Amino acid sequence: MTDHLNRLEDLLKAARAAGADAADAVYIEGDSLSHSQRLGNVEMIERAEGRDLGLRVFVGHRHASVSATEIEPETFAGLAERAMAMARAVPEDPYCGIAGPGQFAVQPPQLETADVEEPPADLLISRAREAEDAARAVEGVTNSEGAEASWGRTGVYLAATNGFAGSYGRTSHSVGVSVVAGSGGDMQTDYDHHTAVFAADLMAPAEIGRSAGERAVARLGARPVKTVKAPVVFDPRVAGGLLRHLLGAINGASVARGTSFLKDRLGDAVMAPGLTVVEDPHRPRGLRSKPFDGEGIANRRSALIDDGVLTTWLLDLRSARQLDLAPTGHASRGTSGPPAPSATNVWLEAGTVSRQDLLAGIDSGLYVTEMIGMGVDYVTGDYSRGAGGYWIEKSELAFPVTELTIAGNLKDMFKAITPADDLDLRYGIDAPTLRIDGMTIAGA
Repeated sequence: MTDHLNRLEDLLKAARAAGADAADAVYIEGDSLSHSQRLGNVEMIERAEGRDLGLRVFVGHRHASVSATEIEPETFAGLAERAMAMARAVPEDPYCGIAGPGQFAVQPPQLETADVEEPPADLLISRAREAEDAARAVEGVTNSEGAEASWGRTGVYLAATNGFAGSYGRTSHSVGVSVVAGSGGDMQTDYDHHTAVFAADLMAPAEIGRSAGERAVARLGARPVKTVKAPVVFDPRVAGGLLRHLLGAINGASVARGTSFLKDRLGDAVMAPGLTVVEDPHRPRGLRSKPFDGEGIANRRSALIDDGVLTTWLLDLRSARQLDLAPTGHASRGTSGPPAPSATNVWLEAGTVSRQDLLAGIDSGLYVTEMIGMGVDYVTGDYSRGAGGYWIEKSELAFPVTELTIAGNLKDMFKAITPADDLDLRYGIDAPTLRIDGMTIAGA
């Protein structure tokens, strides 16, 4: 780590020597191993290694970014000169710049985000085979779309001329499988997958496979229903999508452009009373954890929504300056461009009722397990997406349904959410089972 940070310091010195008023540099290294198979036959085993370097320079209110795959010091002067030539040619940006004194993280925490050992290829093959075998063993499963197992490791190193220097690593282990159930005119596909930072936390591949097979079989006989206005219940697998829409609406860049339906709602109740949305970038073994943001700003656990009230925007330095606010530690970046706001580990806190209690009292409604398309207008909040799942009759899942569209407006939907008590922090952006009454379900 020290060697990589020292090289970034050398690159920053080269930028200064080329005439930069300020600069920051990021180095990202990644290794990955992946395997896929279908019907027990190996289709691919692949290893990839990547090393990328990015430099951003500032001249007054002008800035430019360049990237490279060479990290040798003899290339730094040329890289800095190219960045400076670009910066002198672009228009001024009054909001650009690196963090000032007192803004960047001084002692970033050490997080539990990286497994020590790289799994051998044989272990990935075994995980995928076990998952696919378990899925194909479910009665009613007739074919397989394949199984995959993968591992990845990423190292991030960031330094700037303001004195900040920091690094962190992250690993991931994943298993997924998709199978087909039925035959002829009634065939259905479904899947399951799991990702964990540490191998010890990864679900058993056979459990993932059984889940995928059972999901596919349960979908047999799916049919459309007539258009109706009724309650919609979102399975945890898709409920996190509503949080993703919330995060898009409170993204500082969108707010600064005036393209968010929540742009004037900071400090207002935008969700139902009692609802709290938490972000924790330091969550142990969190899929999206990191000790500081992409500009070296300190990050921390906070309630983005507290008792239904919107408490903050997601801000990087640029959007914070546009809105005349302090940065919130939400910058995310790669090596080839400027930072942009992005969230880390986010979840909607669990409610106090069970999933079955959430279904209680629904004489007719929809339980959603699959979402299709991205029909969300972030300017107005209008929401319309394809969906599939199960029809609810008299508080029970009665039969599978397909070819539906659910519609509403996120401003109304957020205020109508009722959460169950089954929160599982599995995807990085998570929610328990959610119920929203009064949505339009468009069918046949």
